[in-house]
Amino acid sequence: MGLNYISKKYTLPIKVAVAEITGLDYNIEFILPEQAKTIEKSMPPASTLNENLEKANLNPKYTFDTFVVGGNNNFAHAASLAVAESPGEMYNPLFIYGGVGLGKTHLMHSIAHFILERNPLSKVLYVTSESFTNELIEAIRNGNNTAMTKFREKYRNIDVLLIDDIQFIIGKESTQEEFFHTFNDLHGSKKQIIISSDKPPKEIQTLEGRLRSRFEWGLIADISSPDYETRMAILRKKEELDGYQIDDDVIKYIATNIKSNIRELEGALNKLMAFSNLEKREITVGLAEEALKDIISPDENREITPELIIDIVAEHFHLRPEDLKGNKRNSEIVFPRQIAMFLCREMTDTPLKTIGNIMGKKDHTTIIHGCKNINNEMAKSENVRNTVEIIKKKINPN
Repeated sequence: MGLNYISKKYTLPIKVAVAEITGLDYNIEFILPEQAKTIEKSMPPASTLNENLEKANLNPKYTFDTFVVGGNNNFAHAASLAVAESPGEMYNPLFIYGGVGLGKTHLMHSIAHFILERNPLSKVLYVTSESFTNELIEAIRNGNNTAMTKFREKYRNIDVLLIDDIQFIIGKESTQEEFFHTFNDLHGSKKQIIISSDKPPKEIQTLEGRLRSRFEWGLIADISSPDYETRMAILRKKEELDGYQIDDDVIKYIATNIKSNIRELEGALNKLMAFSNLEKREITVGLAEEALKDIISPDENREITPELIIDIVAEHFHLRPEDLKGNKRNSEIVFPRQIAMFLCREMTDTPLKTIGNIMGKKDHTTIIHGCKNINNEMAKSENVRNTVEIIKKKINPN
């Protein structure tokens, strides 16, 4: 079993599984054992790396260049960019809040990357509040001053602290106490602090008043759910970055039906690509419905278009949409093609001329003939009637 075969067969499924578990989009690469040794030897010695950067905590894909700006996040994006350009000088702290999977972590990583690109010697640390808490507990458990001194040096001897999901320190008195002093130490030294949460400070229950007031010293920026245009742009950006090629109808289907957050949007696209790859089937709206049925429920308000009908008819007969739009006259294609014509006419208000153009620049008499033929076949054959009804149910499940 060759490396190319393994890479082609398993890269996408592993990538999707990792993304679903971690919420992060990793590149997967397969190498041979001898290559691993080569890589190991070619790594620069640890002494040449800037140990203060904590780069291992940053996702290389989370940069300003890959962040899609829309009406839901333009203020938070502008504030993040301003902080990245002049850390410690304005908007300190920067407090970003919003629901799960809306891009808070992406913005925080973007700030860190921007600062490190401009000044690689900057001491930048990104951490989740859970990691902060766990490290503090471990230092306290050790029961000696050395452990606490190391902990405080790590978090206070830096230029930029980015702490994600601050809401998880709620109810943890020791953590809040330690973070209060860490905050004061950094802020007093004009070091930049960036914080994220699922709520604004005033809505975080049981958060100590002194911490709440400090979080409100700087700038508070919110991120809301992306609108349709932004969702389309997010999917197009991911398509571009990952080298996918997907028709507009499929992108529109996902953007129309997944509205909650970016993580779900990108996860749906990953799942669709994996499904298509493993099933060795062309990506159509019909395939998207099948692959994402556990994510997207049938939408009773879904717009029924000729393009949607063509996709679903092609999927039903294990053909490509291009086959239905082409000019091949073999019966395996002509019959499904005429069903598509019939359903386009019956289930939409699209003019015959437009249907003809969509079906591969066929004239309206061809469409009329196809519709008449299906009507005749339905009158004679129960199997044809059942086939048409099954496809209609797929097009409009409600």
